[in-house]
Amino acid sequence: MPLISLIALPGQLEPALVSSLQGAFGAIGDAIWLSPDEAAEFPVSTCPDNLSDVRKSVSDHKVDLNFVADDDRRKALLIADMDMTMIEQECIDELADEAGVGPRVAEITVRAMNGDLDFEEAVRERVGLLKDMPVDVVTRVLETRITLAPGGRTLVQTMKANGARTALVSGGFTQFATAVGNQLGFDETHANTLLAADGKLTGDVARPNLGRDAKVGILNRLSPDPSRAIAVGDGANDLGMIERAGMGVALHAKPVVANAAPLRIDHADLSALLFLQGYARDEFV
Repeated sequence: MPLISLIALPGQLEPALVSSLQGAFGAIGDAIWLSPDEAAEFPVSTCPDNLSDVRKSVSDHKVDLNFVADDDRRKALLIADMDMTMIEQECIDELADEAGVGPRVAEITVRAMNGDLDFEEAVRERVGLLKDMPVDVVTRVLETRITLAPGGRTLVQTMKANGARTALVSGGFTQFATAVGNQLGFDETHANTLLAADGKLTGDVARPNLGRDAKVGILNRLSPDPSRAIAVGDGANDLGMIERAGMGVALHAKPVVANAAPLRIDHADLSALLFLQGYARDEFV
């Protein structure tokens, strides 16, 4: 049965708002609270015509509103982007800042994530600006600049505890993705590899590049039935897997991604993906 999902940061979802929306959307059942004052849902007969307008309105209250049409909600695969999704930074931007070319690389990153620049072209252009950077800078950036996104470990560990497989797929770099994947407990990681020689970056990455099509390919391989997968990301190179998965979620995403994704989380953290699947807070690991 389709339903309306309402998710906010802990303590910020008001019961009065949920009741009001039940009336406005013609709910056909009672509200189910997955977490008091944080996450609730109620069944509806069909997707409301004014969903987009109401979503914008409740966003002013820092509430994420979604229409969840999938009956088979608890997914067997989590496939997730890394940069600005499972971590709070773009790794290449942090490397570039260390190299003194931060503004140039950040500008390219924004264009690529907004879909205004071919992703593989953007990777080559940005990595080229890192040529001759000492390899040990990668370790320093990882240790001093990279932070895990809130809710990420809970998301991964809860899904694994319920039998799901988890994959981190990044257009970033294995030197970061392997460490992040291990910290969060992902079953497998996939990313691009920064090439180095004589202790310095060469300004290139191994081929083929892992971009939009490769992410879709990994999803298809790990979940031949894509309806059994939930995918999450924030950039244009994530849209393919987001649109392919049974649940595709744009997390704090660029407008081009948020507007195209079936589901979007603009305010809550990664644990919201568990609420979207019908997990209650007391089931979180």
